[in-house]
Amino acid sequence: MECDPSESEAGFAGLGLRAELLRALTNLGYEEPTPIQQGAIPPLIAGDDLVGQAATGTGKTAAFALPLLQGLVPAGRDAGPSALVLVPTRELAEQVSQAVHRYGRDLGVRVLPVYGGQPIGRQLQVLNRGVDVVVGTPGRVLDHIERGTLRLGDIRTVVLDEADEMLDMGFAEDIEAILAETPESRQTVLFSATMPPRIDGIARRHLRNPTRITMGRKAVEPGELPLVRQSAYVVARAHRAAALGRILDVEAPTAAIVFCRTREEVDQVTETLNGRGYRAEALHGGMSQDQRDRVMGRLRGGSTELLVATDVAARGLDVEQLTHVINFNVPVAPEAYVHRIGRVGRAGREGCAITFAEPREQRMLKAIERLTGQRITLEKLPTVTDLRARRLEVTRTALQASLETDDLERFRVVLESLTDEFDVENVALAAVKLLHEAAGGDRDEDEIPTPSLPPEGRRTADGRRTPEGRRAPARDNRAGGEGVARLFFGLGRRAGVRPQDLVGAIAGEAGLNSRDIGAIQITDRFSLVEVPEQTADRVIAAMQRATIRGRRPTVRRERFAR
Repeated sequence: MECDPSESEAGFAGLGLRAELLRALTNLGYEEPTPIQQGAIPPLIAGDDLVGQAATGTGKTAAFALPLLQGLVPAGRDAGPSALVLVPTRELAEQVSQAVHRYGRDLGVRVLPVYGGQPIGRQLQVLNRGVDVVVGTPGRVLDHIERGTLRLGDIRTVVLDEADEMLDMGFAEDIEAILAETPESRQTVLFSATMPPRIDGIARRHLRNPTRITMGRKAVEPGELPLVRQSAYVVARAHRAAALGRILDVEAPTAAIVFCRTREEVDQVTETLNGRGYRAEALHGGMSQDQRDRVMGRLRGGSTELLVATDVAARGLDVEQLTHVINFNVPVAPEAYVHRIGRVGRAGREGCAITFAEPREQRMLKAIERLTGQRITLEKLPTVTDLRARRLEVTRTALQASLETDDLERFRVVLESLTDEFDVENVALAAVKLLHEAAGGDRDEDEIPTPSLPPEGRRTADGRRTPEGRRAPARDNRAGGEGVARLFFGLGRRAGVRPQDLVGAIAGEAGLNSRDIGAIQITDRFSLVEVPEQTADRVIAAMQRATIRGRRPTVRRERFAR
């Protein structure tokens, strides 16, 4: 069954959500649903299975979390959870868990994130007290199932979030094993940024006549994009406000719009910018029309240089002198990005579009590039040295303008009295220093750290993610590229297997050079190893006669091939 999100009634109230959820959304500053939420929430509330193709940042967490909470029946102490959300990484498990908690606060929802790297004792205590929703990585969820500490007999809904990422990380068999423990009558929801055949295979095996929703496939007509310089900065969430100030200092826009996702974020960013000395105004749906009109009048009149707004509040804005559009977050959909940057670069003038992204949101930037057909250049944040150089340049420009236009004669008496005692060059330097300091040029700044990928999102040499925070071996990956076979070894971390054990066994038993062995992924119960295609059968035959850590593993080609 296909669903067109554009046909849904606008507004969260029109989606049939219960009053407690609508109140929570209002308190969080959510103004209206994103396209994926408009399309997904009604069929999920109706009990349908669903397959959604949507990237990070499109609002898909609320798209499945709100329907989960809509039909929530609190579990007792002895009952298992009613909903299970599987995610690829511990970071995402925390984010989804926090979101479910915020949405369901008024419902008293009990939600628990479970993932590797966290003491299991605390998870056992919370599970024993009873939870309504479990959000976890497949490895740790399966661990609890095998311990008997997580019972899935009462599960009403299972969500597979970022399913392609989970399969890329080697969780395919874990997912199959987990789904086998849940009731056949469950509702199953699958979200994935891409839909390769292996994802479609899971949908065919485990979903019943699902509603299908696809986001971000609309093509952009030739010539539709304006003349815009597009760039992005990868910044950790905690440093995004500081990065925004740094970029504004360097770019010095004539007029700019900073787009935020929620009213609360708009107010916070506006306060931060004003504290930094900018003239910033907020614009969001919580303001009256008169307030909005006054804000826009100050922007067009030049008394305000920065407008901080939500998408809804900024609809229809046309500011002729606008030079910059800044996305404080990656837009909720690629089409929203195109709409935003269309506000600059008009009438042949060049504009600038700047986007801040978290490390895990780089895939969304790629989706935008595919839609627009234009590259978004990843830039490095200006350093403190860069910022100081920029401020000195601003001081020099101000002095040059004064020399060219101002009446300086009335200050000559000051100059002459000083040059009787000091060298004229030193007098000039002192004047420059005073001007520079008055403009805030010597304000202390801390370096903004370059973010690293979270442990569960680190990449192997060929660009794949390693599961559950395990690093791939740091060596040259000669198996990368075409002609690569991916082998399944039926031993993992629980058997004490390490990358060096696999490399040593394959090199010793099959006669491969260790440099020919590619990416290695180790999960709790199995491992995946890449070898050159022409050696795959030889490796399988050799390893079936060998032992690793005292055990003889099952070795075969990976069933869920790419």
